[in-house]
Amino acid sequence: MQQTFYGPIAQSVWEKAAKVKLLICDVDGVFSDGRIYLGNQGEELKAFHTRDGYGIKSLLSVGVQVAVITGRQSHIVEQRMSALGVEHIYQGVDDKLMPFNELLAKLDVSADEVAYIGDDVVDLPVMQHVGLSVCVADGHPYVKQQATWVTNTHGGHGAVRELTDLLLLSQDKFQLSHGMSV
Repeated sequence: MQQTFYGPIAQSVWEKAAKVKLLICDVDGVFSDGRIYLGNQGEELKAFHTRDGYGIKSLLSVGVQVAVITGRQSHIVEQRMSALGVEHIYQGVDDKLMPFNELLAKLDVSADEVAYIGDDVVDLPVMQHVGLSVCVADGHPYVKQQATWVTNTHGGHGAVRELTDLLLLSQDKFQLSHGMSV
């Protein structure tokens, strides 16, 4: 067992995290709590946690790539991810394996060097191909059963940061990283 700020981690999870060169994230239910607020004029609102933003910036600062693949199309997601420095943004995707395979080729990484964090069954096809599959604490029960690791933190409340901290700690890069609360 290894120790993180959030509790103990199985050695097998730690070893998989140490290999990660690319983190792929779902958005709704992972970066957000999964709720979508719609205003009277049709505007859409989502809440993002600044701790997750800090974690993403920290990963990028030490050379770990980050991508998002989401089924919904939202200008809010484009704004948020661009502000964090995420270059690989795939929205409105029905088949998440297509951009996953594109990312492997584009970034020259193998599937076992990828971590994926999701919360629902639509994430399983990619989760079944990566080295480290992660589900948020409040994810769908079936997805939690299939994941390599389940966060202690809920989606939209710092679950991404919990994962980024694990990646940084397992790779001895936590002290070298430089995030920013954005």
